[in-house]
Amino acid sequence: MICLLRWTALLWTLNSIPCALGMAVSEQSDGSCPPLSVEERRFSDVLDRPLEITGFDLTEMFLLRKGTIAEDLPSFRLGSSPLIKPTKLIFPNGLPSEYSLVSIWRVRRTTKKDRWYLWQIFDQSGGSQVNVVVDGDKKVVEFSFQSLLRNTLRYTFKSRDLHALFDRQWHKLSISVQTNAVSIYMDCKLIERRATDERASIDPSGRTLITTRIEDGRPVDIELKQFLIYCDPYIAELENCCELQDPKCGAERTFNGTAPPLVTAQIPLMLSQPAPQSIDRCHCPAEKAGLPGVAGLPGQKGDKGEKGNTGEAGPAGNGGPKGELGSEGQKGIDGEKGLKGDSGPVGPVGPKGTKGDTGLPGTPGLPAEKECLKGDQGLQGEKGEKGSAGVPGHPGEPGKEGKRGRRGKPGDPGPRGSPGPAGAAEGASAKVLPKHFSLQNKY
Repeated sequence: MICLLRWTALLWTLNSIPCALGMAVSEQSDGSCPPLSVEERRFSDVLDRPLEITGFDLTEMFLLRKGTIAEDLPSFRLGSSPLIKPTKLIFPNGLPSEYSLVSIWRVRRTTKKDRWYLWQIFDQSGGSQVNVVVDGDKKVVEFSFQSLLRNTLRYTFKSRDLHALFDRQWHKLSISVQTNAVSIYMDCKLIERRATDERASIDPSGRTLITTRIEDGRPVDIELKQFLIYCDPYIAELENCCELQDPKCGAERTFNGTAPPLVTAQIPLMLSQPAPQSIDRCHCPAEKAGLPGVAGLPGQKGDKGEKGNTGEAGPAGNGGPKGELGSEGQKGIDGEKGLKGDSGPVGPVGPKGTKGDTGLPGTPGLPAEKECLKGDQGLQGEKGEKGSAGVPGHPGEPGKEGKRGRRGKPGDPGPRGSPGPAGAAEGASAKVLPKHFSLQNKY
């Protein structure tokens, strides 16, 4: 009876949790995400409820041209033009707060150590709002976004499992972005999950770019097969990796939906624990074996492989026979200069030297003490030489007024005067001056 009650409770729990999660998924459908057409064989059949899949195909939106077509899932040519477009053209109604990014690509020999943007959205001023960086030199993946406080938060995933991303083989890199956590998957295996702060909403007035080198903004030289963004954070866990094994292989059972797997939904995963292993089973259609084909032509010479790891040290060999006496060696090079030796004994007194030059004046002596006696007066010095002329002195003050001088001698005669006026007509007698009287004497 007790066992029956326990089974009843368990079945009720299994039935109620998917319904609750299905409600959560339907609440995300706010009209911001369009329906997305993808192959049903991409998903694991862990739920029997077909749901509409919504999201964005970035390879289609960036108008990438198909390159290699030898496989069912062709790769795309990235070209040389910048892969950047207005965000409103890529996400007309904005980007949901929770989503999955799923990409399939492989690096080339010339770019396996490059640092490049797998995806970036930036605003009108050029500030990054969200981005995924692949660093081939450090072999890490970085996820950055703006928090509610508008500061940039960066989370670096450094697991050694990510090193295989750069081995020039096809890999599926998926990122699940939830409200408070970011999970990274490689080849359908959970690599690491990190708790995060809440993110700010995306401003669609900026631009969006994909597969772009950070150094110069040109497309990175990789081969790209797929770049999808689902409007559901659980799709990254639901997708299988059958196309990596063989493009013709698919999951044994498939479905079309966005709900999270039931096993994952029952017991929330701790951030420090890996997710349960996938139960996907890929199969390829059985085909009747034909006759052996004609041997193909030799392929082209492959690229030079990477340097292998250092091998283990081999066992010590047996001791060889004793060698013959060698010839005399060459003279060795001079050694380094030795350290300074100890001082020797004091030598004998040398001969008296010549008189030296006059020394510099000494410093003034200390003041004499008051108790010192005054010395005798010295001898009078010799008479000095005549000094040079001094500087002229200032003008002296005016002297006193002198005495009145004597009367001077008469001056020289003046010049002859001009004729006088005409005399009177009536014969009036003019007054005749004496001869010795002149005009000068008048004055």
